[in-house]
Amino acid sequence: MSPTKDLQEKLYSEMRSRIKETDETYPDVMGDYFYYSRTEVGKQYSIYCRKFLSLNAPEEIILDVNILAESHPFFTLGTLKISPDHSLLAYSYDLTGSEYFTIVVKELSSGDLHIDLLIDTDGSVVWLNDNKSFLYIELDESFRCYKVFRHTLGTLQTEDVLLLHEKDEAYAISIDKSKDDTMIFASIGSATTSECYFAKANEACDSLTMFAPRIHEIEYSIDAANNNFYIHTNQNAKNFKLLVAPISNYSPDNQVELISHRPETKLLGMEVFDNHIVALEVTKGIEHLRVQNLTSNDIRYIPFHEVTYSLSQGRNFMPAASFVRFNYSSPITPNSVLDYDFTTGEVSLRKQTEIPGFNPDNYILERVFVQSHDGVEIPLTIVMKKDTVLDGKNPLYLYGYGSYGMSMSDYFSSSRFNLIDRGVIYAVAHVRGGGEMGEQWHDTGKMLNKKNSFNDFITCAEYLISNSYTSPKLIAAEGRSAGGLLMGAITNMRPDLFKVVIAGVPFVDMMNTMLDATLPLTVGEYEEWGNPNEKQYFDYMLSYSPYENIVSQEYPHILALAGLSDPRVSYWEPAKWIAKIRSTRTDSNTIILKTQMESGHFGASGRFDYLKEIAFQQCFALKMLEVM
Repeated sequence: MSPTKDLQEKLYSEMRSRIKETDETYPDVMGDYFYYSRTEVGKQYSIYCRKFLSLNAPEEIILDVNILAESHPFFTLGTLKISPDHSLLAYSYDLTGSEYFTIVVKELSSGDLHIDLLIDTDGSVVWLNDNKSFLYIELDESFRCYKVFRHTLGTLQTEDVLLLHEKDEAYAISIDKSKDDTMIFASIGSATTSECYFAKANEACDSLTMFAPRIHEIEYSIDAANNNFYIHTNQNAKNFKLLVAPISNYSPDNQVELISHRPETKLLGMEVFDNHIVALEVTKGIEHLRVQNLTSNDIRYIPFHEVTYSLSQGRNFMPAASFVRFNYSSPITPNSVLDYDFTTGEVSLRKQTEIPGFNPDNYILERVFVQSHDGVEIPLTIVMKKDTVLDGKNPLYLYGYGSYGMSMSDYFSSSRFNLIDRGVIYAVAHVRGGGEMGEQWHDTGKMLNKKNSFNDFITCAEYLISNSYTSPKLIAAEGRSAGGLLMGAITNMRPDLFKVVIAGVPFVDMMNTMLDATLPLTVGEYEEWGNPNEKQYFDYMLSYSPYENIVSQEYPHILALAGLSDPRVSYWEPAKWIAKIRSTRTDSNTIILKTQMESGHFGASGRFDYLKEIAFQQCFALKMLEVM
């Protein structure tokens, strides 16, 4: 890649020019403070700040990540949690990319760190209301969240109180707190089964109370508000429903249905306020926000007008708020912070990320449905320059994932316009195995149905060719992590369709990884891919596992990316995969393995260093597509 140094620098400069380097987030109210973060020109990391009572008050810097990251090649901030009385800040960090976080506590009045230093955690913190103790999660040697401890300031980690210990390797723990600060929660879950615990945040929390015992393939989570529990569950509800019950007696007999199950709509989650509940749903691949008045039961949907877009919750700290804050973006609309007023129904734009030089009117956004090999229609998102002529001569960049029920939301990314502005059409194939079309979409793309993901991606590529968006050998395909499995499979199955394949931290040595229960996450993955110790799953997985299915044929140009500290996909997976392709292929195409020696699964930590990695990938694609 050395001859492309100038192009890499040009791509990097273009991406950096689209960043307003000195900027700040819209402030969020929590208690008597306005909290926000800001960035400064030339600095890689955020500066976290607050103001007391008024936005005109003096700024107090509570954490400057640039100072913390000095002299460290890699630095990732895990969590940032303010104590209930706003006097302490607990934060966590990772210096290697291993995702093992260290937790420390800062006294905000003095800026001094407490002596407390908690290692081998997942980085999460939940404060108790005594302002001197909090819950955290410890990771085991297999990178699994398996123990919940209560820590009291001024004590050693070895003295912490163990509240929960999950011994089943298929399960992991998470912790949270209700918006009204009355309850803390610990949730144990596998890919298909849940069990939740709770405790009052005002008490010492010497133990946790089980809400309901785990039942195989029943998932649920709980929240608390208004002296009620709100239960999000798939029990007799494939796409989930919402129940409510009084905290004083939450037995199943007292649970009342608040949002019913609908076969065409998946209830992704909810946020509870004093008088309203806001639910995030997805129908036919499009996300919606449902607002329900808890007194009148009046239901409204917030209207959006683009053909596809992405929604996410804002930072809503105040249960008595008269509005809900959320984030909106689309492939051609930069991230926007919006408030929906519960009384008037008005939507107010609070801040839209400024992208210097960007004009959305220069682009076309399309959402089409493509019929796959078995008649199922697959959502396909397409972005291109407005003057693009569909004559089959356009280079095209096709992205895919399709695992764990995770949806590939149609969000804004300014870096993509390096490609689009050079005439490359950008497309996302929302293949089965994801969650775009409800829980069934995941089920029909996992376990013994996994090959549907690969066939869906191939079908989308064929659709783009047959409808003159592009032509064979003008397509670059990309997928990361489990999406790298997708890349490995389609490269073996239909190398003729793709000129370039970029596989980021790719899960391509599936059989060896899944047969080694000592590796991080392996046992928990059985419910996604199948247990290879059972013959039917072994045979099926072996039939598509990328490493085992490399054959003597021509392969596309390939770039594989690895992270030395990656706990999710071990660095040797792409190394073995690339080595075997090189020794087996019949072509002389360019095949590169790039291993980041100072990072893990998610690449570089600094906002500018990360852009250099993207520039390298884009440069590879453009060079091989002969778009310079």
